[in-house]
Amino acid sequence: MRIISGKYGRRRFDVPSSFSARPTTDFAKENLFNVLNNLTDFEDLEALDLFAGTGSISFELLSRGCRKVTAVEKNNMHASFIAKVAKELKTKDFHLIRGDVFRYLHSAPAESFDFIFADPPYALKELPEVPNLIFERNLLREGGIFVMEHPAANDFSQLPYFNQHRVYGSVNFSIFTK
Repeated sequence: MRIISGKYGRRRFDVPSSFSARPTTDFAKENLFNVLNNLTDFEDLEALDLFAGTGSISFELLSRGCRKVTAVEKNNMHASFIAKVAKELKTKDFHLIRGDVFRYLHSAPAESFDFIFADPPYALKELPEVPNLIFERNLLREGGIFVMEHPAANDFSQLPYFNQHRVYGSVNFSIFTK
């Protein structure tokens, strides 16, 4: 895992080979952040990373200046790796929630975010529900951006707040702005 840009830019962390996560590729992540840099300035934003996996997106957001990043990850091995990397980076702006994303979405405190990223497992049957839950729970602030990583079979273009769809190799991103 590589952090691309910002104060932790070019740092690398070895993800254990036993991980079941499908991390966002560096190619896709770099291209996505090139698009996002034209939509927002990450400095001082509060962000939420759902299905955090390796924490790659969380740490990229912290590196680019987010004031606070909350990551939600259910898998204990993945959450432990994320906690280890956060400790190595010596960041106090990071909050890890070890738990189920859907439980979090249904019972999240009255908190909202400027930027939300979700990368659910592609085989997850509830994957299509994620955008609606985020908007129903009003987790995205006015002017905020929500990015959903998903397989090509999903089309979110008819949902409210849909802005654009990007494809990088086999990685698809739907970008919503509120």
